[in-house]
Amino acid sequence: MTGEEEMTGNREAAGGDGATGGGQHVGEAGNTRVPARIQRVDVLGVGISAINMDMALEEITRWIEQRESHYVCVTGVHGVMESQRDPELLAIHNNSGLTTPDGMPMVWAGHRAGARWMSRVYGPDLMLRVLERAAQRGWKSFLYGGKEGVPELLAAKLTERFPGLKIVGMYSPPFRPLTPEEDEEIVARINASEADLVWVGLSTPKQERWMAAHVGRLNAPVLLGVGAAFDFHAGLVPQAPRWMQQRGLEWFYRLTKEPRRLWKRYLRNNPAFVVRILRRPPRLRDPE
Repeated sequence: MTGEEEMTGNREAAGGDGATGGGQHVGEAGNTRVPARIQRVDVLGVGISAINMDMALEEITRWIEQRESHYVCVTGVHGVMESQRDPELLAIHNNSGLTTPDGMPMVWAGHRAGARWMSRVYGPDLMLRVLERAAQRGWKSFLYGGKEGVPELLAAKLTERFPGLKIVGMYSPPFRPLTPEEDEEIVARINASEADLVWVGLSTPKQERWMAAHVGRLNAPVLLGVGAAFDFHAGLVPQAPRWMQQRGLEWFYRLTKEPRRLWKRYLRNNPAFVVRILRRPPRLRDPE
């Protein structure tokens, strides 16, 4: 499959969303009109952005063009449930520029709340869509995260896939917290690169905390926490088949690939999420 064919397949899987003029969007229902201002769906207190892929791409484009500083969380059941135990993480999700529906349960919650235009905005797919536009418009990217050697491998894969893509820096942080001096050094390094996009490939909640702590210190308009997308697009870890992603079964696929790392997460979070969402149904919030 070519890069162009895969991108087309990703867009179809995301709902085939398109944008119309006048600030209105057409969602997966075909003629579903959505507000020009992005709403959020309250999912157990976490404000999930009521968006589809095209809406996310246009909002990120606007931030870059207008030089607005924001961070993007890509969130599924894991992020929502971790936020139930951590008020700081809950606030980070709710203060984001976008908190995208990374998993199908977030999309289903949005539909139940009345946001029928919502479709999945999966971190790895969002990364490809934004980088496709970055290559076209000359936006610069910095890669922050991944194990040693992963950012370099990822950069090579991405520049091969998107001719003209500008990756102006990369850094694989140590597993320990950075010292204040190291943190100042990496901030200066990212700012010196003049990056427009900072891609953060850490795990949840590390990447969300890092973005929230650095959004006011970095000159880049957009920080995006995309987690496992680094390993996926570097070719180190396989993604679930598209049919499993569409049916909300990606968690099962990932469990079979990394059982030691993930079994506790899914056993702890998934049943609890179902019980809580039945007790507290999702609801659509008005834009702030």
